[in-house]
Amino acid sequence: MSTLLEAAAYTAEGTRRRNAVRLPAEPFDGVVNEPVLHQAVKTFLANQRQGTAKTKTRSFVTGGNQKPWKQKGTGRARQGSIRSPLWPGGGTAFGPLPRDYRMGLPKKMRHLALRSAYSARAQEQAVFVVEPLLFEAPKTRRMVALLDAMDLAGQKVLILTHGDNKNVQLSARNIPDVVVRRYQDANPYEVLRASVVVIEEPALGVLEAGADLGDAPARRVTPKAAAQPAAEAAPARKAARKAPAGKAKAAPAKKAPAKAAAKKPAAKKTTAKAAPKAKPKKPSRKKD
Repeated sequence: MSTLLEAAAYTAEGTRRRNAVRLPAEPFDGVVNEPVLHQAVKTFLANQRQGTAKTKTRSFVTGGNQKPWKQKGTGRARQGSIRSPLWPGGGTAFGPLPRDYRMGLPKKMRHLALRSAYSARAQEQAVFVVEPLLFEAPKTRRMVALLDAMDLAGQKVLILTHGDNKNVQLSARNIPDVVVRRYQDANPYEVLRASVVVIEEPALGVLEAGADLGDAPARRVTPKAAAQPAAEAAPARKAARKAPAGKAKAAPAKKAPAKAAAKKPAAKKTTAKAAPKAKPKKPSRKKD
């Protein structure tokens, strides 16, 4: 079941707009499939490996064609070649050889992984929508000013443009941890690696206005921030579980009769102990 997700919207200069925008159900359907995400990330990282590591086995090491000494009579261990893995300078046993590490992923799993990555970032309020970035020429200073205005300086930012935008790519290539991709070229690994995903509004199509954010700055929810309200509400929950104030005040009044009742049995005990003392002593029998 899909849920409507919203994202904060910004102008091309980095000014936050008053109303958020509703993200489209495709790909922001709100479903996060963690096993598929894990498989997609593992496949992406495996496909980045070159697989060119190689060591020489004994068949590739030069020399060692002659038996170093005769089989018997020397008192030493028998040897057949000085290029054995047991010898210094010999071949390597079970060393790495060139291989292809590439892995495949079905198309439906790729699409599900990308939707899950987008939904995960949107649920964390880490997806921002910005107006078209119309850079007349590559200018790193302008890109830095845009990130500063959006309060994204020093974070890992993924900017997804609507089509090829060379000026934006050249403006951000010298900024650390800022990656620019076409919206259709995004992959789950880059979406998850980035702390914030900034998408140009035309790439998502026609968007509807969302909730009114007011004048307060946009706030991204983090696991620590989400845990704070729960910690603050814990004392209130404990107070609610206790009895009402009226019953709590009446409790001391009930304890007074209990003390009086406890004193009465003590008086009875004292009288019971005094009774044996009042018994007359038996007369002693004198011998005639």
